[in-house]
Amino acid sequence: MFKKVLIANRGEIAVRIIRSCQELGINTVAIHSKADEDAMHVKMANESICIGNNSAKESYLNIPAIITATELTGADAIHPGYGFLSENYRFANILEEHDIAFIGPKPKHIEVMGDKIKARETISKTGIPLVPGSDGSIINLNNLKKTALKIGYPIIIKAASGGGGKGMKVVYTEDNLKEQFELAKVEAKANFGNDEVYIEKFLENPKHIEFQVFADKHGNVIHLGERDCSMQRRHQKIIEEAPAHNINILEKKKVLKSIISAMKKIGYVGAGTVEMLYENGKFYFIEMNTRLQVEHPVTEMVTGFDIVSEQIKVASGQKLKIKQEDISFLGHSIECRINAENSKTFLPSPGVISAYHTPGGPGVRIDSAAFEKYKVLPYYDSLIGKLIVHADNRDLAIARMKRALNEFIIEGIDTTLELHKAVISTKEFKSSNYDIKWLEKYLARKQ
Repeated sequence: MFKKVLIANRGEIAVRIIRSCQELGINTVAIHSKADEDAMHVKMANESICIGNNSAKESYLNIPAIITATELTGADAIHPGYGFLSENYRFANILEEHDIAFIGPKPKHIEVMGDKIKARETISKTGIPLVPGSDGSIINLNNLKKTALKIGYPIIIKAASGGGGKGMKVVYTEDNLKEQFELAKVEAKANFGNDEVYIEKFLENPKHIEFQVFADKHGNVIHLGERDCSMQRRHQKIIEEAPAHNINILEKKKVLKSIISAMKKIGYVGAGTVEMLYENGKFYFIEMNTRLQVEHPVTEMVTGFDIVSEQIKVASGQKLKIKQEDISFLGHSIECRINAENSKTFLPSPGVISAYHTPGGPGVRIDSAAFEKYKVLPYYDSLIGKLIVHADNRDLAIARMKRALNEFIIEGIDTTLELHKAVISTKEFKSSNYDIKWLEKYLARKQ
């Protein structure tokens, strides 16, 4: 087991990782920007070290500074959390060269799955169903027109190195194909340094269902079920739940069998999430995230499987001690992401939290690094924390979430608490009759 782990992240996920390390008897190192010197993760870690100025580029994305911090503190492993460098295969390779363990997948898997075109090519050989699309990158407009006609409109143009909705353009007819193609390439280049794009058939009203997998270095692979992440705004998840409600169980079993087989075939290691669209009773692969997901707590709540602790154990070379038949799926869990944003305009709301009270009681979990007098900074993601509930069934989980949201007090800044209260009270959420487009339509009606 590792003796000391450096957490290359901040906020609630850094706090979450520190807690797992403490329970495993591992010392921790918190890195931080100058602006984060009073942050919760800095207070909780055994050691802390400032690695740069306020911007992420100068601090949490500063690979040389992070390597130096690791060597100075004698840490033997790095946990990247999510975001920042968590899916940067170059970072994982550099750590390997410096004999520092990366608590995550192999660099080659991060690289392949980080390139959406390579990911499609890899997955196409495994039996996992794909959304119909181009065989590779779209080279020019003529190539785009031919491929679009072949798969049929509407289509969606995507950045090969993309994520978070950037570099994505939906096209319904050939009339504006050229314009959207050029815009997608410009956005892809600006956001990811790579203007390569590909296309897929645009599914009109799908759900977003993702499957959590976990593997060790000895060829053992298990799945931890699925999550419904369809409550989205501009491709950003707002509410997640596990298990997914009202999906085809037989199709789910077939997909899970294919996913486990694929992970064994490619020799995957660690936590991974296979993201799929679900429409008309069928699943279609869209991408794989080779990291810990923001929404991992709902899976932990229904399985009792500590994903972060197991990541650390597996990275240190330990075998998974649990087999698939040992995994039980109990009850239902829902997570609301609480952001420092205006519930109507979604504009960020940095500032000082003047009052902070978290809910409690049975089946309620808070993953947060916020506290009273905490300063929400303008330099980073606006996520304040996550409110997670667990109950015997979905109806009880919704009732518990309502109660917990009403107990949650955050004053001094705008938050999305009121949005969550409204959404979970709708008939569509209660019946699970919503897809990835529902929230934006709901918000448009409210304006």
